[in-house]
Amino acid sequence: MRTVRTVAELREALGGAGSGSALSGGAPSGTVGFVPTMGALHEGHLSLLRAARAAHDTVVLSIFVNPTQFNEQSDFDRYARDEGRDARLAEEAGVDVLFAPEVSEIYPEGFCTSVSVGGRLTEVLEGAERGRGHFDGVATVVSKLLIAVRPDAAYFGEKDYQQLLVVRRLVADLGLPVRIVGCPTSREPDGLARSSRNVRLSAEARERAGTIPRVMAEIAERVRAGAEEIEPLRAAAAEALGRAGVEVEYLAFVDPDTLETVADLAAPTRLAVAARVDDVRLIDNRLLTPPDTKR
Repeated sequence: MRTVRTVAELREALGGAGSGSALSGGAPSGTVGFVPTMGALHEGHLSLLRAARAAHDTVVLSIFVNPTQFNEQSDFDRYARDEGRDARLAEEAGVDVLFAPEVSEIYPEGFCTSVSVGGRLTEVLEGAERGRGHFDGVATVVSKLLIAVRPDAAYFGEKDYQQLLVVRRLVADLGLPVRIVGCPTSREPDGLARSSRNVRLSAEARERAGTIPRVMAEIAERVRAGAEEIEPLRAAAAEALGRAGVEVEYLAFVDPDTLETVADLAAPTRLAVAARVDDVRLIDNRLLTPPDTKR
C-alpha cells in the first residue's frame, strides 16, 4: 500500500490517468474503486473496502476529517483520529493507495467555492437538525475527492442513507463519470449500527444505545405483519426510547427515494432515526417493507 498526501502524488500513484488507470510500478490496468472516509476505521468501513476489493483492480481509500460538515466544533475536535491504526487496517483489507491529505490540500488558501445540492433531500432530517451547511460541506468535499481520484465506482454505507442520496443526486446532476454503490449498514451483534462515535459511549450508555435498533426492528416486524398507521408506531417507539434514556431528535417515516414524509405504510418506507445517548449523537435507518411487497 502506498500512502500519499497530495493530489499530485495521488495522480502519480494511479498512473497519471483517470479512472481505470494502473498503479505505477507495473500493476495491471483496470478499474478503480474508491472508499472515502474520515478515518477511525471500523468493520463498517472494512466491509466497504472488501466490496471495492472484490470488484476492482485498484482500491483507493481516503482519510480526511472534513471540517466543513461539522456543525459542532466540539464534535470535530473529539472525532477519533489514529492514522497508524487506520493504515494497518487498510493494508490488511487490500487497499492499494491511501490518500490522507492535510486540510490545506483540500481547502487551499483563498478557497471560496461551495457545491450545494438543493431541494428536499438536503432540507429534512440531518439537513433540518444540523443545518444546510452540513450537506454543502459533504457535497463540496465529495466532489473534490471524486475529481481527485477519478474512480469508476465509489462506495458509501447505507447507515448515512441521506448522505448516500445526496451524493447520488450530486453525481447525476453534474454528470460525473462514477457509479455510486450503496452497501448495507454494518451492525454490532446487538444490532447497533457501527459508527466511529460508538467508542465514546460508556458501557452503560452503550447498553442503552442498543434500544435504538431493537425499537426499529420491532417497528419493521409490525409493518411486515400489516401495520399501516404511523402514529401508534411512532408513539410506542418514542416511549420505549425515552424509558431507556435515549433522547430522540427525529423518528421519521419517509419515501426511500425522495425523503418525502409518507401518510401510511402501505408501500416500502424508510424509517430514519437520530438520537442522543448522553452526549453522543447516533443515527440509523431501516427499510420497512409491508407484506407482499415486491420492492
